[in-house]
Amino acid sequence: MQPGGMMFETLSDADAVARCGANWLSGTLDRIATTQGACVLAVSGGRSPWPMFRRLVMVSDMPWDRIHIVQVDERQAPDGDEERNWTRAQEVFAPVVPVDNLHPMPVMAGDMADAAAGYARDLDRISHGRGVDVAHLGLGPDGHTASLFPDDPILDIADRDVAWTTHAHNGLRRMSLTFRVLAGAAHVLWQICGADKQPMLAKLLAGDTSIPAGRVRRDRAIVYADAAAAADLD
Repeated sequence: MQPGGMMFETLSDADAVARCGANWLSGTLDRIATTQGACVLAVSGGRSPWPMFRRLVMVSDMPWDRIHIVQVDERQAPDGDEERNWTRAQEVFAPVVPVDNLHPMPVMAGDMADAAAGYARDLDRISHGRGVDVAHLGLGPDGHTASLFPDDPILDIADRDVAWTTHAHNGLRRMSLTFRVLAGAAHVLWQICGADKQPMLAKLLAGDTSIPAGRVRRDRAIVYADAAAAADLD
């Protein structure tokens, strides 16, 4: 247990993180879907989550007809592009999740502001106003999470649930959930792997708000990290 109520567990390697994360997700999503009648899981991209999500979709008796998959963030790239987080998410979730429960961010819509506002309305509709039940987050070597990058004006947006980065990152602008909607998530699952994440993991665990990840609410969060990311932590 870390200050602020954050739960933290170090595991041997990325495979162990994927296994434990999938176990935690399956139990949490099933419980919420059973209790509330529906559940909203917001998924991040990057390299780390897909082994975990592949394990998750193999769990028998998951109530996928009552679980909605939304995105934490997305790159402004065409459908099917390898730069899109949704390209991999669709490959993983589409075989088990009903198509009406899959909600990609409309990053190629003509009006970017309307697209972000529309996605916020969709999230409100499918969650019946509750927002995200489980937000899966990763941690960048620069301390970003979602597409909340250091020094981008998106960090200061407090009046919207979904917004665009002002700057292009690795050549592409991003649509992202904002701190406001992440603060309302019932649960936050952090998945952090790799030695390059160690300095920022230390800051995250310390609640260091100088990095974007450190500004995410802590008292509803669990962190699974591999030994490489957690090396030399007290």
